[in-house]
Amino acid sequence: MLFAPAKVEPVILIVDDQPQNIKPLETYFVLQGYEIVKATNGEEALGKLSGNQIDLILLDVIMPGMDGFEVTRRVRQDNTHRLLPIILITVLWETEDRVKGIEAGCDGFISKPFDNIEILARVKSLLKVKAYNDLMSNYQKELESEVIRRTEESKHALENLQQEITERKKAEEQLQRTLDSLRKAVNTTIQVMVSAVETRDPYTAGHQIRSANLARAIATEMGLPPEKVEGIRMAGSIHDIGKLSIPAEILSKPTKLSETEFSLIKEHARQGYEILKNVESPWPLAEIVRQHHERMDGSGYPRNLKGEEICMEARILAVSDVVESMASHRPYRPGLGIHVALEEIEKNSGTLYDNTVADACLRLFREKGFKLEGT
Repeated sequence: MLFAPAKVEPVILIVDDQPQNIKPLETYFVLQGYEIVKATNGEEALGKLSGNQIDLILLDVIMPGMDGFEVTRRVRQDNTHRLLPIILITVLWETEDRVKGIEAGCDGFISKPFDNIEILARVKSLLKVKAYNDLMSNYQKELESEVIRRTEESKHALENLQQEITERKKAEEQLQRTLDSLRKAVNTTIQVMVSAVETRDPYTAGHQIRSANLARAIATEMGLPPEKVEGIRMAGSIHDIGKLSIPAEILSKPTKLSETEFSLIKEHARQGYEILKNVESPWPLAEIVRQHHERMDGSGYPRNLKGEEICMEARILAVSDVVESMASHRPYRPGLGIHVALEEIEKNSGTLYDNTVADACLRLFREKGFKLEGT
């Protein structure tokens, strides 16, 4: 499969009601190799967005008529631009203003007066994330096209099965090649998604893979079929894909999150489901990802599911996710260690965590010598 080549010059839309504020930004970014599109108000900005291929928006907040918050909300209402990076440039420092911007859908803030080096670093970082998003989108479209094409090929081969034994064998071989190719394609898509999440949240680099490996070991210890074990591993590898929708400054915040910030973090399970729900896969990846923070007593999120309402794959992933998270370092605290993590699972077995899953996890570490890599 081939991907469409990326544009040589990324296009930045600069929006400010004061032309004298636009000029120095335009001059600086042109020298850095970027193409600039300009707008002096919200309505003009939305018009420029629909008529150009824009890669990132630098948006002033305080403007007459439609302010930057409203422009951001309108951009996010268009599904075409739901992942377009938006940086708000503002003199506002109040927490409520920052929260308002985050809720509107911005990806970051730059305070006036700003430093050119800082704003360039923010732009480069967000454009890198956008490149991953574009890569996933293009890959998904090509994968869907390939599935349709190969399905038609297999259908044609199957129609000829009754004519000749030799044709039947050829069709079976072709079908197997198709399944192998599709499995490789799904694996590649998963790896792209993992890279995208870890680019946004470097502090949890490796968390998804370690959680996935532990989930696979627990599922194997429980005697689940190999196909289901593989599905659990796949889901574990991308269970935090929804963090692509969370501003990077919140993901890497080194201090305790506010109640509002934590509520935004909790949205990643639901956002992960939205990203994955249309991905063709032999496993219920989207549903597993949506449920991995549910708890047996109904205290989890996002839907407060209880007991048997939670699929077994999600129950397994819930335990592996908690063990890995507690044992590993986080920006706001050092790792608590595997012993503390296992005590948490043992103490809440049957209330927060499935009994069978918890027992299998404890056996792995305490009786069979299982270890988390990197902890």
